[in-house]
Amino acid sequence: MRGRRRSGSRSGRQNSHEGMAVPKFQRGPEVGPVPRPGALEIEPYVPGSSREQRTPRTVILSSNESALGASPSAVAAYERGSHALHRYPDSASTELRDALAVAHGVDAAQIVCGDGSDELLHLLALGYAGPGDDVLFSEHGFVVYPMAAHAVGARPRSVPERGYTVDVDAMIAAVTPETRIMFVANPNSTGTCLPASEIARLHAALPAGVLLVIDAAYAEFVAFDGYEPGLDLVRTSTNTVMTRTFSKAYGLAGLRLGWCFAPPPVVDVLNRLRGPFNVTAPAQAAGVAAVGDKEFLEQVRVHNIRWRQWLEEQLAGLGLSPVPSEANFVLTRFPDGAAAANAANAYLIADGIILRDMKAYGLDDCLRITVGDEAGLQAVVQSLATFLGLTA
Repeated sequence: MRGRRRSGSRSGRQNSHEGMAVPKFQRGPEVGPVPRPGALEIEPYVPGSSREQRTPRTVILSSNESALGASPSAVAAYERGSHALHRYPDSASTELRDALAVAHGVDAAQIVCGDGSDELLHLLALGYAGPGDDVLFSEHGFVVYPMAAHAVGARPRSVPERGYTVDVDAMIAAVTPETRIMFVANPNSTGTCLPASEIARLHAALPAGVLLVIDAAYAEFVAFDGYEPGLDLVRTSTNTVMTRTFSKAYGLAGLRLGWCFAPPPVVDVLNRLRGPFNVTAPAQAAGVAAVGDKEFLEQVRVHNIRWRQWLEEQLAGLGLSPVPSEANFVLTRFPDGAAAANAANAYLIADGIILRDMKAYGLDDCLRITVGDEAGLQAVVQSLATFLGLTA
């Protein structure tokens, strides 16, 4: 024992790293974690505002929300679902996909549900684009498209429109070997719409490796006969996806619920990328009920067509330039330019009327007006008339 040191003695304690190459960490500049390329290029989404100065009659027509609210059946289903919040939702959204499949005459296996259609747009970018790739979209398309591209390190490329409408020839000409995704909002964020024949012509010109994403968020409001939301192309091709939302016609914006119809290989990719419980149980229940309430949806459509036409006529009568719309809003151009649009917006806000400032869409001389209820639309027209000095 004489020659052995006691392990418990201070003199006998050895460094546990003795004989090992111990890394030496040197503190560098205090910059913190570095985000991936593209993350800091994203312009944060600015929703239609509803929090400006309030008056006793505040009218909010900034976010294209449903003029009639949600179906009473959907509200009741949501409330029933709230009694089991401790349970995980069905990961596959089975009942909702089945209801959508019946309503639209498609295969439920080709449907993916999401936390709003925004989630699905981001997942498509994540699955099919990355650094060195191009993502195309039209000039005044949904502002989420460049956000989704930047988020995966891809290059967002905006293509000029013609008359506030997607220019099919320009979109085709913009395709390069680096193009991976083309987003087309139809109806567009301006309210304009392409007929099915033009979408088919666009698709026919695309290489098989380019994914065409048809964002049909406003499909339920379209009134002209030549329109088709994208179902036919998905059925007959391998590189087309149609996305839809419950936020607009169904009035479920607060629940964040969307879906897409896609070829089986794309469905497989999306199901691998999405969160396992990305759609809440109450949202699924409300969605099933909303799809089933066809009478309420028809009321929404009839209201929108009637009051959209009325609003366009009234705006034109005030000397403004409404863009003919197939959505549930009317993009309104001020002939005197951006200064006039800004002044009108400030006046309306002070009068308790909240519209959509369109600077984020590159439309500085425009405001966008949701087709709301009769009282709200009457208030908008009256306030604009006063602002323009057209009232006695």
